[in-house]
Amino acid sequence: MIPATAPIGLLPPHLADQIAAGEVVERPASVVKELVENSLDAGARRIDIELQQGGIGLIRVRDDGSGIAREDLALALCRHATSKIVALADLDAVATLGFRGEALASIASVSRLTLTSSTGAAGGWSVRGEGGQGALAPAPHPRGTTVEVRELFYNTPARRRFLRTERTEYLRIEEVVRRLALGHPQVAIRIRHNDRQTQEFRAAADPVAAERRLAALCGQPFLEQARHLEMVHGELRLRGWIALPTFSRSQADLQYFFVNGRSVRDKLVTHAVRQAYRDLLYQQRHPAFVLVLELPPGEVDVNFHPTKHEVRFRAAREIHDFLFGTLHRALAEITPGDARPAPARFAGPVTAPAAGGDRQAPMPLTAPSPAAVGEQLAAYRALHPGAAAPGAAPQPEAAEAPLGHALAQLKGAYILAENRTGLVLVDMHAAHERVLYERMKADYRAGTLANQPLLVPINLVVSPAEADAAEDCSDAFRALGFEVDRSGPANLRIRAIPALLRAGDTEPLVRDVLADLVATGGSERLGAHIEQVLGNLACRAAVHVNHRLTVAEMNALLRAMETTPHSGQCNHGRPTWTQLAVEELDQLFLRGR
Repeated sequence: MIPATAPIGLLPPHLADQIAAGEVVERPASVVKELVENSLDAGARRIDIELQQGGIGLIRVRDDGSGIAREDLALALCRHATSKIVALADLDAVATLGFRGEALASIASVSRLTLTSSTGAAGGWSVRGEGGQGALAPAPHPRGTTVEVRELFYNTPARRRFLRTERTEYLRIEEVVRRLALGHPQVAIRIRHNDRQTQEFRAAADPVAAERRLAALCGQPFLEQARHLEMVHGELRLRGWIALPTFSRSQADLQYFFVNGRSVRDKLVTHAVRQAYRDLLYQQRHPAFVLVLELPPGEVDVNFHPTKHEVRFRAAREIHDFLFGTLHRALAEITPGDARPAPARFAGPVTAPAAGGDRQAPMPLTAPSPAAVGEQLAAYRALHPGAAAPGAAPQPEAAEAPLGHALAQLKGAYILAENRTGLVLVDMHAAHERVLYERMKADYRAGTLANQPLLVPINLVVSPAEADAAEDCSDAFRALGFEVDRSGPANLRIRAIPALLRAGDTEPLVRDVLADLVATGGSERLGAHIEQVLGNLACRAAVHVNHRLTVAEMNALLRAMETTPHSGQCNHGRPTWTQLAVEELDQLFLRGR
C-alpha cells in the first residue's frame, strides 16, 4: 500500500518502457516471435535467425522483406509507432500478425538493439539505441531488414535471473519458430545457434514440398498417419492435416491451430476438435493436428489477449459447428480402403485377455454365440449388398478388398486375414463393437432402432430407485429399443429388446441401461450421454474372446468393417486392426539377404 505522504509523480520514460516491455518481452523466445512476425508482415520470403547462448547473448533476425525507409527508421523504435493501423476502426479488421507498435521499442528498452534496413533504392541505413535516439548511419544492406539484439535484460538483472538454461531457452525459441513455419509454409526459415546451423525449413511451393516441410516440422510418423483435408463453407476455409485416432499422444504437444496465419490457443477450437474425436481416442489420449482457419479479419478479434495467443470469434457458434462438422466428417470417411493401419506398436498399455472374458468389458457377461454373431452380421450385410454373406464361402474378390479374406482365428481373439499387401490382424471384439455401435447410432438418430418382442416376458428384480428410473424414463427406454413395464415396487417386466441385441444376455443389458439412466439423472439428461449408453450396449453385445467364428462369419465382419465409419478404432479408441506388409515379413525372416 502506498504511504499517505508519498507524492504522486510520473514515471521516467525509460522506466515506463521497461515495465511495459514485460508484456511483450518475457524471454528470448518472445523476442524471436515478435521479430519474425514483423518479417512476415513485411512480405519476407526468407528469414535467417542467428542465436548465441540460447538468445540471451545474441538474437539476429534478417529478412528479405519490403524494408524500412530511411526517414522512418528512427521512428520505428519509438513506442506506439506502427505502419499497420491508423484509426480505431482498423482494430476491427486486423490483417497482420503485429499491429500495436510496441515490440521494437520494448525490446530496445531491455537490450542493446541495432536496426538496419533498406528498401532497395539507395542502400541501407542503421540506427541504434532505445527510442531511436542514436544517430542514423549508412550501412550496406540488400532489400530487407536486420534486427540485432544483444545482451537481453542487461539493464534489468532481476528479469535475467528468471531465465532458464541456455538449452531450455533455445528449445523454446525452436518451438516458436516451428509454429511460425507451420503457419507460413511459403517462407524459408533457417536457424543458427552458437555458430552452427540447427534448423532449415525450405519454402514449400507445391503439395509435395509442403508434405516434406510438414515431416521436417512434425516428424515423418505424423505425416504417415495424417490425412489432408480442405473445406470451404461461405467465407470460412479450413485446411491442414489431422492424424488418425490411433496416432494419439499422451500430451497435447502436437496440436497446431492457426487463424489467418496466427498461431492461437482457443478453448472453442479445443472443444470442437475434442468433440470430433469424442469416441475415437483411447482413455486420456490427445489428437494430433495442424489446421489453418481462414476467415474475414473483421470476424475475429485478435486484440483480445496481450500476447495475442488467444482470439475471440464474433460468430463463435458457427465457427464451432464448422470445425466440428468438418473434422467429424473427415474422420468418418476414413475406411480400411484408404486409411493407414494402426501402428504395430501401440502406445497404450497392453493387457493379456482373461480366459472366458473380454479385456474391455468392466464385468463378466455371457457372450453371444457364434451363430448369434452371424445373425447380427447378416443384418449389416443387408445394408451393403454384394459382400460375402454369413454362412457362404469366401468370395474370390475378397482378396481384392482392403482387409482381404480371413485365414484363421488366433487365440480366440484375433482374425488373421490376407490382402494384397500382406497379413492383416484384426481384434474381432473391438471391430465388432465398432460395427454394432455405428449401426445403433445411425438407427437411433433416424428413429428406426427396431426391437424384438419377447415370446415370454422376463421378470427382473431391481432396487426401488432403478424401478423409479425405468418408469420415469420409459420413453428413453423405448427409443433404445426396449419395452420395460413396472410390475411392482422393485420389479420390472421386459417385453422387448433391441433387435440387434436379441442374441445377447437380456438381463445384464437392461441392468446396464438402468445404471446409465440413474447415473445421468433421468431422461432429460440422457441425450447428452446417449452415445455412451449405446457404446456400452455395443461393447457388451459384441462377440467376446474365446468364441469361435467360422471363416464366413470372419469374412462378414471384415466386409462390415470396410463400410463402417471409424472402423479403425473401437468405441474406447483402441485400434481394431493392423497390417504387416510382405516386405516387413521378409525383413523378419531375413529373406533376400
